Amino acid sequence: MYLEISNPMDYHVGLYIRLSKEDENEGPSESVNNQRSMLEEFVKQHRLSVFDTYVDDGWSGTNYDRPDFQRLIADIEAKKVNMVITKDLSRLGRDYILTGHYMERYFPEHRVRYISLLDGIDTGVDSTANDITPFRAIMNDMYAKDISKKIASVKHDKQRKGLFIGGKPVYGYKMHPTEKNKIVIDEAAAPVVRRIFGMALSGMSCRQIATRLNEEHVPTPATYAGLPVGKPGPYTGLWSSERISDMLQNETYIGNMVQGRSRKINYKTKKCIRQQPKDWVVVVGTHEPLIDRETFDKVRRLVDSRRHTRSRTYDFLLKGLIFCHECGYPLAVLNRKNAKGEDVLYFVCRTYQRFTKAGACTCHSIKEQVVTQAVVERVREVCRNYLQAEKLLPIAKQEIVKAQAEADHEKEIAALKAKIDSLSAHLDQVYLDKLSGLLDEADFQRVYQKVKGDRAALEQRLSQIDRPDFSPERQNDLAKELVERFLATAPTNREVLVSLIERVELTEEKEVILHFRFRELEQKG
Repeated sequence: MYLEISNPMDYHVGLYIRLSKEDENEGPSESVNNQRSMLEEFVKQHRLSVFDTYVDDGWSGTNYDRPDFQRLIADIEAKKVNMVITKDLSRLGRDYILTGHYMERYFPEHRVRYISLLDGIDTGVDSTANDITPFRAIMNDMYAKDISKKIASVKHDKQRKGLFIGGKPVYGYKMHPTEKNKIVIDEAAAPVVRRIFGMALSGMSCRQIATRLNEEHVPTPATYAGLPVGKPGPYTGLWSSERISDMLQNETYIGNMVQGRSRKINYKTKKCIRQQPKDWVVVVGTHEPLIDRETFDKVRRLVDSRRHTRSRTYDFLLKGLIFCHECGYPLAVLNRKNAKGEDVLYFVCRTYQRFTKAGACTCHSIKEQVVTQAVVERVREVCRNYLQAEKLLPIAKQEIVKAQAEADHEKEIAALKAKIDSLSAHLDQVYLDKLSGLLDEADFQRVYQKVKGDRAALEQRLSQIDRPDFSPERQNDLAKELVERFLATAPTNREVLVSLIERVELTEEKEVILHFRFRELEQKG
């Protein structure tokens, strides 16, 4: 698989092992032992000297703040390690942008040779396996993204049913003491909520209400809940007008379950972005209201009357990637009507836009569609040079097998069967209690119907679990489908563009210059 390492004494090896976060409950997993055994066998075979072994057990590949990975980087910086070996590329990481950064920039700049055993990647030799590494990293993500969508759909289904799936209920409510996914009024915080609505109804602004609460040293929702503060600032522990405004418009207080107000950017990061109200999941009448509907509507109208109109923003494929070649600043996008009255987006230099009279830079005005088409054609050319279905098919098969192995439903099935058996035993005991006179007829019917209903719900869930098809034919079909979809959408896929392109520059003469994240694409593309 590899050329012989002719000078093993020149290398100080760091063996890196990572166990996926999905398997972190497995304890000291065989996965770690298998990786260690494979890496040590390779080292022994090639007579290499190991400086240290770095193990991140239970850490996601999308998180590069792993403790032992950072320790490895520190040893590289200290020139203690100049060769890194992993079982496969996904052990290094599953974020294709950062994986490319380490492979194509960081390791070469620090004279570190990187070897991935199962993928056949060795940056110390020239091979075709190295050439398609950028696309291998992207393919490595695609199937994982599909799995994350399925998990998100399950959570969304619970939200649509009005079940609370968050960490902490909104201020003024708490979790039900016995029923899961249900909230009840928190009598300790409820008077503060009612008072806030009362002050708003009297005509006080959100800022005035926040000032009054701060003067009276009323604990904020975060302080009341005992939530930890990451970076304390001068306004930590104080009410804000934004917090008051958010509360006054939250339909949770009138008995409606409001969820999906924010969502994670993607499965690789914990950072969340706020959703538009039209995208929230609202289920009416799921719990006891704190505020009556009439008061809530009056307060909302008062808050809306003070709101200012915000400027419109536009979405386009090259957002965040397009820059002025002359001044280096991001280009702005403007909307102009054409002769037919249709909206047309134009790129213009932001520096010129702000300092026109000073003669700073030039306009650079050009249709967004023209620049986007030029970039797409350039990326399509790169894809034609590097991507062949027959080369991507084995990678797709490998990732599908890994994903299917991680999507094991057997544990959930076993847990459901155990619960069903337990409820059946409970029904038998209830019937015996009735016969022995411990339960009267009314209590028997109440308990019997509830337990029977719970068991029926679990049996329905058991019948709905999809058992994955692990047959070779199905795996091959999925792999072909994944490759075809990737090849068809790659040039216009936002993720592919961001992963391949570092920045796009537009010159004064309307020339489009692409700077790729991977140097070999600039040289060979």
